[in-house]
Amino acid sequence: MVSYSRALIIAAAAVPAYAFTASSMGRRATSISAAPAIQQVDTRTGKPTGTSFLPQDTIDRAAVGSPIEKAKLAKDGTSAFVDVYEYAAKFRSGEMTWEEVEAADMNTRLKYVGMLHRDKRTPGQFMMRLKVPNGIVNADQMRFYADCVEKYGEEKGVVDITTRQNIQLRGVKIEDAPDIIDGLHARNQTSFQSALDNVRNMVGSPLAGIDDQEMVDTREFCNALNDLVSLDPVTETRGNPMWGNLPRKFNIAVSGSRDDYAHTHINDIGLVPCKNAETGVMGFNVVLGGYMSIKRVAESIPADMWIPADRNSVVTLSEAILRIFRDESERKDRQKARLMWLVEKYGVAEFKQAVIKEIDSYNRGVTVSAAQPLPTEPFERRELLGVHKQPQEGKSRVGVLVPTGRLSVKECREIADLADAYSGGEIRLTVEQNFILPNVDDDKVDALLKERALNGARLKVNPGFIDGNTVSCTGAQFCGLALVETKAHAEAVAKKLEDLVTVDRPIRIHWTGCPNSCGQVQVADIGIMGGPARKLDEETGKMMAVPGCKIFVGGRIGEDAHLSLDPYKEGVPLEDESLIPELVEILKNEFGAKDKTMRKRDKLKKLVGLA
Repeated sequence: MVSYSRALIIAAAAVPAYAFTASSMGRRATSISAAPAIQQVDTRTGKPTGTSFLPQDTIDRAAVGSPIEKAKLAKDGTSAFVDVYEYAAKFRSGEMTWEEVEAADMNTRLKYVGMLHRDKRTPGQFMMRLKVPNGIVNADQMRFYADCVEKYGEEKGVVDITTRQNIQLRGVKIEDAPDIIDGLHARNQTSFQSALDNVRNMVGSPLAGIDDQEMVDTREFCNALNDLVSLDPVTETRGNPMWGNLPRKFNIAVSGSRDDYAHTHINDIGLVPCKNAETGVMGFNVVLGGYMSIKRVAESIPADMWIPADRNSVVTLSEAILRIFRDESERKDRQKARLMWLVEKYGVAEFKQAVIKEIDSYNRGVTVSAAQPLPTEPFERRELLGVHKQPQEGKSRVGVLVPTGRLSVKECREIADLADAYSGGEIRLTVEQNFILPNVDDDKVDALLKERALNGARLKVNPGFIDGNTVSCTGAQFCGLALVETKAHAEAVAKKLEDLVTVDRPIRIHWTGCPNSCGQVQVADIGIMGGPARKLDEETGKMMAVPGCKIFVGGRIGEDAHLSLDPYKEGVPLEDESLIPELVEILKNEFGAKDKTMRKRDKLKKLVGLA
């Protein structure tokens, strides 16, 4: 008999009866009497299945839908955590090995627990994705991450900060997962419903509560939305079956200032802070449908909706949109199962009316107004790295570069020690894959800057304009979809570019290993996407296939956000002797870069890595 953590599961007999009503949860649980093959309540968890919340029409469409839809109907994903515990017990007792786990569980269903099998690169090991609303962690959690991955070695056992202010643990094995899950829940975190067809990490402002330009403190909203989608309101345990069978992943970002550090323009729901022109009440304009995929990259579109910046309005609007998306979106073609396609199918005005009708049915007193005019005064997006005064007297925030977001066990512990010593244990993650130490006493800043951890080869408070703004996806080291390795290349190339040229402003260079664009190359000043290339083989005289890339130029973030959708150049070999000259030329032609003053001999040494 498996002994489940109290943080995970409540015995079925002790679970209160589910009675979702329009007033309590926004929508009654749909009867599935016409689909007897699907149980309404999973006896192993005592919770309804994710499928039991779907209307019959949606179930019927899923039954003839994509292979993943059929798999979700056959075996509900919301109870996958139970399987993790059972598999782990069997592994530990020697009853079975990971090779004997059902393929659908290993490669698909366990994603509901945030566990993604890296079968092509590290068979039998997983990346475990967490939920870190608003990107806020503490020193104890950071040390726990290090403890979790240490046993997997320096190469496989690493921690990544993601482009959604999130944490990913690498190298995890199933037999170790229960202890990790229990440890996360004991620390008020979870990995449940963080991958596959679920609502992903809630992105907010990394400066929430410490910003003199703040319009909205995003922390309450990110936490409330995180609880909406991943906390069961009946059992008060992690994992909310109401949102356990979405047609596709779903992203939400809450911006706190005109800087838009949350990147609302590439999220399914983006909440943009804006005062009501008549009342002066602070609220949010709503933008919808932004996303990136292998087939389509779309910038979010204005929904002509404004809501007050209060918890009830934010949660209710998001719940209404999620309900419509869950029940009505595409279930056959996964490339068309993102929110943008549904909005376009409705029409923007018609979708707005559907959302308002849904909200009204909840009877929570939430009113949706027309979009409000955005501020027009001149504004320049501010930098997050470096030392900056806070509005709190005698306090500063200190932003620290983590090259490509990759952290070793040692670096995780060093960051935890710095947080305990200087920021009350608090650490803020950013979508640029870096971190901020908030609330540092002004009279301790100099001591912090002298810390050995911040004066080595990687973690830096004042990096260059290029290496300090490099972002990268996982790449081929762990991801089977990536066409090229990205993180190592990104870090090395950034250093070489810093040695070769000087620029007068931050230049954001993003790397992604494949067209899925997890590295978000379309938002970058310069985006590098893994792709095919050919190069002359001097020995044979033939053009040979080599690792290569497409280069995108001109993406923008902030109030004037813009996606660069068409490649600037294609088929560029990834090796330094081909790629670096191309990037130097782009930096000069498009961004006014100048050659650094350096002897030619030293420049060549830097280029080939001898200096």
